[in-house]
Amino acid sequence: MAYSTEKLKEKAVLVGVIYSNKEDVKAQLKELERLAETAGLDVLGSTYQLIREVNPATLIGEGKVDEVLELVKSTDANLVIFDAELSGSQTKNLSEVLGVKVIDRITLILDIFAGRAISNEGKLQVELAQLKYNLPRLASIKGTSGRFGSGGVGMRGPGETKLELDKRIAQENIYKLEKEIAKIKQNRDVQKKNRRNNGVFKVAIVGYTNAGKSTLLNLISKAGIYADDKLFATLDTTSRNVFLEYGKQIVLTDTVGFISKLPHNLVDAFASTLEEAQDANLILHVIDYSNVDKQKQIEVVEQVLKDNNITSPIIKVYNKCDLVEGRAFNDGIYISAKKNIGINELKQRIMEFMG
Repeated sequence: MAYSTEKLKEKAVLVGVIYSNKEDVKAQLKELERLAETAGLDVLGSTYQLIREVNPATLIGEGKVDEVLELVKSTDANLVIFDAELSGSQTKNLSEVLGVKVIDRITLILDIFAGRAISNEGKLQVELAQLKYNLPRLASIKGTSGRFGSGGVGMRGPGETKLELDKRIAQENIYKLEKEIAKIKQNRDVQKKNRRNNGVFKVAIVGYTNAGKSTLLNLISKAGIYADDKLFATLDTTSRNVFLEYGKQIVLTDTVGFISKLPHNLVDAFASTLEEAQDANLILHVIDYSNVDKQKQIEVVEQVLKDNNITSPIIKVYNKCDLVEGRAFNDGIYISAKKNIGINELKQRIMEFMG
């Protein structure tokens, strides 16, 4: 089963990692803090380091490790979260020096995914992503030393190390999960084919997490799905039939939000979301216009679409326009899904693409 630590109220300090002065470390730490809060953690402090040369043992330098240790002691934190991917040995070394649990950004996101997945496919995808991420790190997980079969009559010889056994079990579970997900994908492909044969116009909503995708789907389709001002408030793909003017009908699909620094193997784990975008006749790229980092978020989404060869026509939808004065872009539609502003114009633009 996919596992989550969401119920544990832990106290965390954050460690930002940048490799260039051009990176906005404050924005990155702010997003990491929101992720931590989404996971139910109390954030008590943060620090960061500009890395010129990576320390293979701890990623950050010895002086910064000492600084983090002082921060842990002064705040009485019991968790340290790095805004970067840590190897298994780095996680283990840092945990031993700091005396508390250490996780990285990806582990935190996976934990949020585990707590938010509702559908069977979503849960399977989360479990698969967790297994794939943890497999190369098993050697550094406590309790993997020692051997089975090293004592007793008929049990002599090298036997199988617990690490080898754990790896084999993990690999078998990955294979089983991939087969189960493949079956679900097959069924979904049949449903898509039926929709194609019915000539239904498909519209997919994509965007950075917390841009307002679910709120927009609720407004247009009266879907009533959960939407909140949180990162990854919803995880599972949701599709609804929507009737527009002049008897025109579309299937509108909300997808999981994208986020920066997400490795491809985690993106791959949510292939169903990307498949919906690949299969769409039209894509609504919802952008949080009130976010100061909107340009970077736009680039993250566009890169994910490009990496997955998604070439459907795109309408940029600048959401939360009621929170900001002025219009910085002229290549899309300005709306407020929360206040029902600009929705009729958006519907008209969708119908133009339908012909």
